[in-house]
Amino acid sequence: MPFSSLNLSPSLLEAVAERGYAVPTAIQLAAIPAILQGRDVVASAQTGSGKTAAFALPLLQRVAATPAVARGAIRPTSALILVPTRELAAQVGETVAALSTHLPRRVKVAVVFGGVSINPQMMNLRGGADIVVATPGRLLDLIDHNALSISALSTLVLDEADRLLDLGFGEELQRILKLLPEARQTLFFSATFPPVIEALASSMLRAPLRIETISSSNTPDIVQRAIHVDAAQRTQLLRHLLQDASWSRLLVFVATKHAAEIVAEKLRKYSIKAEPFHGELSQGKRQQVLHDFKTNTLRVMVATDVAARGIDIAQLPVVVNFDLPRSAVDYTHRIGRTGRAGEPGLAVSFLSTTTESHFRLIEKRQGVRVPREQIAGFEPTETGVAIDSNGGVKGSRPSKKDKLRAAALNQR
Repeated sequence: MPFSSLNLSPSLLEAVAERGYAVPTAIQLAAIPAILQGRDVVASAQTGSGKTAAFALPLLQRVAATPAVARGAIRPTSALILVPTRELAAQVGETVAALSTHLPRRVKVAVVFGGVSINPQMMNLRGGADIVVATPGRLLDLIDHNALSISALSTLVLDEADRLLDLGFGEELQRILKLLPEARQTLFFSATFPPVIEALASSMLRAPLRIETISSSNTPDIVQRAIHVDAAQRTQLLRHLLQDASWSRLLVFVATKHAAEIVAEKLRKYSIKAEPFHGELSQGKRQQVLHDFKTNTLRVMVATDVAARGIDIAQLPVVVNFDLPRSAVDYTHRIGRTGRAGEPGLAVSFLSTTTESHFRLIEKRQGVRVPREQIAGFEPTETGVAIDSNGGVKGSRPSKKDKLRAAALNQR
């Protein structure tokens, strides 16, 4: 079914063609007509499925249909898109702006986030903005400075809704909701919907259309591998895999900002172009690292979950869990950075004696079983790790002493 069947304007169809969108994805087919009708929507779809265009296209069509404000008048903000991270804000803003290129009247899209000076953002908001893409904290700062009003808002979008709460934005979100008009359209988009998000959606949305496009027919083509290795040998194994597999680019997930710095530094000592990517870097540095990674100037980006959430990297072949994520939901989002838009992907997880049980829990929540592997020359020596003929784990549980030793090695 072509985009022309979705009642989008010729201007938007032209922009869609320029972006290289051949036909609508499943989430776009289901969501765009409902949003154009003014319905509230709760949409769940895997990463890389076209969620941004699914809400951006109908928002732009509605804004373009409203009369332009008189010269010198302030544009009322009609749509607010809340996102959890700076990178996702910039990415969503770029997509919305690109899709608005051919509209009959100029649609002003403002992107605001923390970590940078507020003054340029306040200057940009002089005269208002039709659509605002924002992180919650910076949005409230701008409202407190009287630089922005959302009292006339017609549509609220929560993108990556689960992460907004997971990152501690619950209080900010409640403050924002109190400033919004009750008569509005609300859209929830996310790859996962844990119970806390379901409860929030129930309290905010009116008879929403529920869309879930994840099924066996459109599940991302991601091969998962689990490799047992001593914690102290993970960097050496990572280097070996980079050399042996000839991966063009690699996104490595670690647990902490410190680990991101250390792993990247160790890889650089072996002449591998690697950079850390975490929340304590300046915004300029983060943008540079992300740009270099997307353009293949940088081979390895070592990232924390918070920093990497929501970033879209086309044709990323491999994701490595150097450290396991805290939850099965985080695991879903991590491996979802690869295997996007129909491309095949590979997700590799490093396991040790102390993390095996946690990975089993992730497998249980995911409903999958990933065969265990060992790489010649990197066989684990920690007590309790042995691989049976079926790729499973056998042997005794690690002792308390073994756990303490592995934890100490993991911090080196």
